[in-house]
Amino acid sequence: MTNPTRAIEEFRLPDLGEGLTEADWVHWVVAVGDRVELNQVIGEVETAKATVELPSPYGGTVEELLVEPGQTVPVGAPLLRIATEDGPAEPAGDSDGPSRPSVLVGYGPGDAPQSRRATRRISADAGRARDDDPPPARPDAKPGARKLAALLEVDLDTVTGTGRGGVITRDDVRRTAGHGDEPTAGHGEEPTAERPHSPAPEPSPERTTRIPVGGVRKRTAEAVSRSAFTAPHASVFLTCDATATVDLVSTLRASPAFEGVRPTALSIVTRALLHAIADEPSLNAHWDDDTGEIVLHHDVHLGIATATSDGLKVPVVREAQRLSLPRLARSIAEVADRARTGRSTPSELTGSTVSVTNVGVFGVDGGTPILNPGESAILAVGAISDRPWVVDGALAIRKVVTLSLSFDHRLVDGEQAGRALATIGAFLGDPVPMLLADT
Repeated sequence: MTNPTRAIEEFRLPDLGEGLTEADWVHWVVAVGDRVELNQVIGEVETAKATVELPSPYGGTVEELLVEPGQTVPVGAPLLRIATEDGPAEPAGDSDGPSRPSVLVGYGPGDAPQSRRATRRISADAGRARDDDPPPARPDAKPGARKLAALLEVDLDTVTGTGRGGVITRDDVRRTAGHGDEPTAGHGEEPTAERPHSPAPEPSPERTTRIPVGGVRKRTAEAVSRSAFTAPHASVFLTCDATATVDLVSTLRASPAFEGVRPTALSIVTRALLHAIADEPSLNAHWDDDTGEIVLHHDVHLGIATATSDGLKVPVVREAQRLSLPRLARSIAEVADRARTGRSTPSELTGSTVSVTNVGVFGVDGGTPILNPGESAILAVGAISDRPWVVDGALAIRKVVTLSLSFDHRLVDGEQAGRALATIGAFLGDPVPMLLADT
């Protein structure tokens, strides 16, 4: 009888889909020495879209954990090593063929990305292997460190970098030069005994807190920056009487059709937005940078901006234009709840074609939202509050709301945006005939 030999298997971060290239490791649920079964959850990662549980593709004993909680891990990077008993012993990473990242069910494989700095270093090494007398590799330093090194006449080749990935920082340059402070504009002149010197007062230490950015917050920052600097934003505003909408919501909550779901004014607002898109389809489109074309979407995948403990998430209601009002209200509640509780999958948080954000829940009257990348419009809904309003020539107290529509001016003109917002306002002012027309 032959005893099975142990093999060391290395589990790499799989491609989680939707173009994600990295994830933040949240925590382990296994430890070194633990026995794990095939498909047993070993830990959680946080992507730009959701927190995802990772199942083990192997059964065996955990030999080594290779990442720490809070660490940003690129796709394809090793996570842990597991000793199995289903093959000949083989050290991890010693196989002749190229290693491939593990693949989760429903996702495809991906290669670990390289930073631009790492690419430069690899390219320099490759160049030295091909050239008999190449120029020396340029030290990897931040621009501010290079400028300071020139002022202090410090050779960067003599500086040991302590920044991330060995990058040289200004502190590294000052440490090598033996200076505690950066030079003044007069650096380089010979000091003389005749020149008086008045030491500068010691500055008070700045009271700050640095917060590492990762996960949803990091990806949100990247997305809004990309959107703000690529899509020319414009916004239109409308304040309207929503008393009829508030009254309708109260009526619907008592309707058997809405049993098990609590309709809100947002349910009516989203239906009004869908009605406006039917008249102005450019609101449900995107600009193709590669071809310079406007791409109109035939289905409305409605993004619902949702505040969560992890940051902003935008779960998606698919083909919202096909849903009845009760199903639309139920779908909005379900996707928002899954996002808040961290149960959304990456696919549930991507692919929206137009979005709505309800800033009124925070007690504010309105705002100018930034477009979700790849969309042409986003509607912001302010707080519905009692305000004086002129009705039939007389002053009355009504339920009033302010709406704002931000749009990509490359494919939506002010006329189209204005007409769409006016349509939404008219819908909220008298929703029943509009809802009957949509059925």
